[in-house]
Amino acid sequence: MTGKNNASEVNWDDYLKAYYEKPSSFKSWSGYDVKEIYTPEDSPDEKYEEKIADAGEYPFTRGIHANMFRGRLWTKREVVGIGSPADTHERLQYLVEQGGSGLNTIADVTYEMGLDADHPWAVNEVGLTGVNITSIKDMETLTKDIPLDKVSWSLITASTAASVTMAQYIAVAEDAGYQPAALRGSVQNDPIHFRYCGFRPASPLDLSIKLGSDVMEYCTRNLPKWYYTTVNMYDLREQGITAPQEVAFGFGIAMCYIDELIRRGLNIDEFAPRFTFYVSCHMDIFEEVAKIRAARRMWAKLMKEKYGAKDPRSMHFRFAVHTAGCSLIPQQPLNNIVRVAYEGLTAVLAGVQSLHCCSYDEPMCLPSEKAHLQALRTQQILAYETGVTNVADPLGGSYYVESLTDKMEEEVLKVMKRVEDVGGMEEAIRTEWLDHELESEAVERQKELDDGSKLVVGLNIFKEEEEKETPMGVQRVSPQSAKQQIEEVKELKRTRDMSKVRDAIKRIRDEAGEGKNTIPPMMEASRAFATTGEMLGTIRQVFGYSYDPMEIIESPFD
Repeated sequence: MTGKNNASEVNWDDYLKAYYEKPSSFKSWSGYDVKEIYTPEDSPDEKYEEKIADAGEYPFTRGIHANMFRGRLWTKREVVGIGSPADTHERLQYLVEQGGSGLNTIADVTYEMGLDADHPWAVNEVGLTGVNITSIKDMETLTKDIPLDKVSWSLITASTAASVTMAQYIAVAEDAGYQPAALRGSVQNDPIHFRYCGFRPASPLDLSIKLGSDVMEYCTRNLPKWYYTTVNMYDLREQGITAPQEVAFGFGIAMCYIDELIRRGLNIDEFAPRFTFYVSCHMDIFEEVAKIRAARRMWAKLMKEKYGAKDPRSMHFRFAVHTAGCSLIPQQPLNNIVRVAYEGLTAVLAGVQSLHCCSYDEPMCLPSEKAHLQALRTQQILAYETGVTNVADPLGGSYYVESLTDKMEEEVLKVMKRVEDVGGMEEAIRTEWLDHELESEAVERQKELDDGSKLVVGLNIFKEEEEKETPMGVQRVSPQSAKQQIEEVKELKRTRDMSKVRDAIKRIRDEAGEGKNTIPPMMEASRAFATTGEMLGTIRQVFGYSYDPMEIIESPFD
């Protein structure tokens, strides 16, 4: 009886529409027309050895290693940053126990702004979006009992605070008996891009180039196993830009750093082998694979032809992937697990070196332990069950993918030409040309969602009654954890030897004023228990900026 009643309520006209349904769009995510079928005619001038080549061979279109994942799987590196350094340390250990193969910690917004945990603006923000490292004591807690010469650690601090992060990390490692040359990992260290992530007061352009390049120069000379920057194309993509814009703008920012390092007297082959990128993998599988294949080819050509690189390692486009957080929605949140899985698959098909899969609950909260585990298990299923690791560049040779790779390169070059026409990336940033580009694309993406030209299940199609709770619960940061960290910072400032702090801060001020590399004096200041805000604030003053980017507190050293 129940079945009959339900059947009578079905709208069979809607059923027939569903049965005969066809795609609503024949464009890629970035808006390029896609043909019904691709044939050899779509790559009539293909010169395999020159344009594509085998994996491990210039121009590295198919991958930077000949055997790709047969040699080593990508690093399964889930991002962690929650509450205090102790809280974050605990979650790190949990993920390692569950099979994670790389450590990955992200700073909270207060630390990225260069603010100590006891800053008036930071009081209600500490630990909510990552971890705050106010002093070397926090870094000691974060790294406690972890063998720093064995693990590969990714430090996600992108703003000018990345320089302090490296100083604190190296100082802690040295104090624990590790040689800097033995340290393995990476620091994001891309302060130029971070002005577009809500951190403009903390990331003025000249200071971003100075401190970002200080890290790169110091690591090149002292940490041969360390990747000293991860140019963050991902964050730019999260603003709503297209796949070609992501690559073009990312390359433009990368060249700002490269040009500065060359001005400092470094040879391209000295530092380029440790240059890396952070790439988005969005929902359009083929476009994203083509984007990354094109980026590999273009980076190889750029390093060889523009900068004269001779070492093949300098021509390798090394990249980590963050699945697209902006593709996740709070409606029907379990669907996000599927989205993340497809995006992770895309990253692997494209030859990723290090992968973070988003957690399904990120639109609602920091990743819960269960959601974090689900994201890691997604990577493990990809690695062990799907067979995608067996062959290098498995989509290579597809008429569609090769044609789309060429299309991506063509479109990236168009955008790069536009940047060049306004005077290069530094000028594009100074004149806010880039700001207008990002804003225009964000508006366009919203229009596409509003008018239905882009369909997102649960958002503008197949909508249901809004959920009242998140499956598996939500992650909450303990207010007590933040309160304790703030009190510990205040206690540190009360009990440290201020004469040592003042001497160390003076050295930072003097050497920054003389244009010297700031990492060594910041390491010394870290050991004297100078804080993140004090070190960055002092350097900001040298460059003519306010001590406090929020313009709330004054320097205690004036």
